Amino acid sequence: MDVAAAPEGAQPDPPMPPRAISPQQFHDAEGVDDWRVLYWGAHAFFRASSYVEAARFVAAITAIDEVARHEPDVDLRHEGVAVKLISREVRDLSTRDVEVARLVSAVAREHGLTADVSVLQVVQTAIASPPSAEVAPFWTAVLGYVRPNDTHLVDPLRRGSSVFLQPEERVGPRRGRMHVDVCVPHDQVRARIDAALAAGGRIADDSFAPEWWTLADAENHGVDLTTWWGRESTRLEEERPA
Repeated sequence: MDVAAAPEGAQPDPPMPPRAISPQQFHDAEGVDDWRVLYWGAHAFFRASSYVEAARFVAAITAIDEVARHEPDVDLRHEGVAVKLISREVRDLSTRDVEVARLVSAVAREHGLTADVSVLQVVQTAIASPPSAEVAPFWTAVLGYVRPNDTHLVDPLRRGSSVFLQPEERVGPRRGRMHVDVCVPHDQVRARIDAALAAGGRIADDSFAPEWWTLADAENHGVDLTTWWGRESTRLEEERPA
């Protein structure tokens, strides 16, 4: 069937929004071996031999229209470049993150940079609070953070660790009212657990593994080592101005 031509001067239809995908779907995609889903998005770190080499890589990826439009978070250091991807249109991972991840990895290979997943992690502080105790304004003010949802406070520039205002009823027995969450790649968590045990720690609870393991030090201070396993989505820390 013939399709009628669009009237002269008519604007083309806007592109379809990206389709949200789960962490599992991201990892199942081809060409994303350099990347790992952690809190707040898909992360990669590309090692460089110098600050100049790392800066050239950043210049090269930001010169690609698809990457620039996606506006990934990029952290340039002497040791290399950390990149985080998330789709703000859907406030989650999407098919577009897969496409951009492939582009960034291809440029890294062209520049001789190699991915190192062993250094990837996201740290979060969890504070237990009953619903009657409105502590969010205090922590928002003292940290200079913003509140993207009912349970989290985040650095508006996405640098420092986030704060999770944990419902009191979710605090397990024999646990303190504050603990640290450390999100690591799913294929690195066992090495991190083994290192913690060798350093004098113990596994306090593994009933939620492989989503998270609760470890404790000699003074019973808790740390939850978490992965993306069992999670249906990741989320965006905060809305950025258009």
